[in-house]
Amino acid sequence: MLKKITTVASVVLLSALTACSSGGGGGTAPSNGGGTITMGFAQVGAESGWRTANTKSIQDEAKAAGIDLKFSDAQQKQENQIKAIRSYIQQKVSVIAFSPVVETGWDTVLLEAKRANIPVILTDRSIDSDDTSLYKTFLGSDFVEEGRKAGDWLVANASGPTTVVELQGTTGAAPANDRKKGFEEKIAAKPDIKVVASQTGDFTRSGGKQVMEAFLKSQPKIDVVYAHNDDMGLGAIEAIKAAGKVPGKDIKIITVDAVKDGMTALANGEINFIVECNPLLGKQLMDLAKKVVAGEDVPARVVTEEGTFTQEQAKTALPQRQY
Repeated sequence: MLKKITTVASVVLLSALTACSSGGGGGTAPSNGGGTITMGFAQVGAESGWRTANTKSIQDEAKAAGIDLKFSDAQQKQENQIKAIRSYIQQKVSVIAFSPVVETGWDTVLLEAKRANIPVILTDRSIDSDDTSLYKTFLGSDFVEEGRKAGDWLVANASGPTTVVELQGTTGAAPANDRKKGFEEKIAAKPDIKVVASQTGDFTRSGGKQVMEAFLKSQPKIDVVYAHNDDMGLGAIEAIKAAGKVPGKDIKIITVDAVKDGMTALANGEINFIVECNPLLGKQLMDLAKKVVAGEDVPARVVTEEGTFTQEQAKTALPQRQY
């Protein structure tokens, strides 16, 4: 059984870390000749409402900043992102930015960018590499902390044995790995809370629905759904309703993102708690791009400002929600 809480957490706007070393390899640095900056941006895809809002923010803010944006959609495939990054290197863009599909496998292509003296900015997702000179900065959320916030809410509201099913994000992706890690870290304090099934829904609404349908058939008792993003949670709602159960009551739902569709479901009581992940990174990205192209030092890590939402807080926030 769960109790209602009304606390809101917030995270630090940015961390005061030292800048990455400029590194640099052979070759001649691309130059904008004192004119327009050209950014090559390799996006993950369009798998969710969050990603759509993220893409729009980047495109709108590039235009506002006078930055020439070359944009590619990887359709959630790493090989497509690597191909796009190599194309940007050949085109001698001023700066490359991308949100990695998965954490590993980037060293070779980013070393190519480094040797061409093209600075790289990671957005939204990090990479798993021992060589931090391959990129100038990482702009995005603290995904482990997001998982912790979700776990904290459940620990505070669970009473007695609680069975949880987990809808994971894309296998190998930083938010999937980290949101799982942070959540498990917090629920470990309450042994009565057990994750009885965990499977990827690939951050999509259809994936969340399909996996939830399977969970409902395979698990005799489900108290809570922990979805790594709103879209998978919304898919789970469809499956729960189709099974004749009431989402938010018969089965509690915790999600991450806080996009409009998710917030609407929260306000209507179909989701119980949402951890925010802000997709509006465009302005910060363009500011960072101008600095790294100019050779200025930037923080190695820039964390976005985010909070959490209960039902009443969602009702208050929705009218002004930008995404």
